[in-house]
Amino acid sequence: MSHFSTLRTKITDAEILKTSLRDLGISVKTEADVRGYNGQRIRADIVATLEGDYDLGWSRNADGSFDLIADLWGVAKKHNQTELINSINQKYAVNKTLNEVRRPGLSNANVKLVVQ
Repeated sequence: MSHFSTLRTKITDAEILKTSLRDLGISVKTEADVRGYNGQRIRADIVATLEGDYDLGWSRNADGSFDLIADLWGVAKKHNQTELINSINQKYAVNKTLNEVRRPGLSNANVKLVVQ
């Protein structure tokens, strides 16, 4: 029986996700296995290699978004999974916003980013 859970995300940009993970000091692999309970593995497009025996992975959907795939029970043994996932999502949102602001045509735009 698989221990892996799949969660829908609003993440759509693989490069920004990888940059965000690296910004947080997390090692990143592409086209790799996500480690789970009792040596179980599942393939993902992007894998965050975590300290311990469990990883987080993201797989692209047909609509371009990514699903988060992980053995959440195992991740929680060594990490506060809520804080970890929230920090990844927050870093992704900031990096995605900064990337959009740098697009041509927005050079004279004023941007106010409010973090709550």
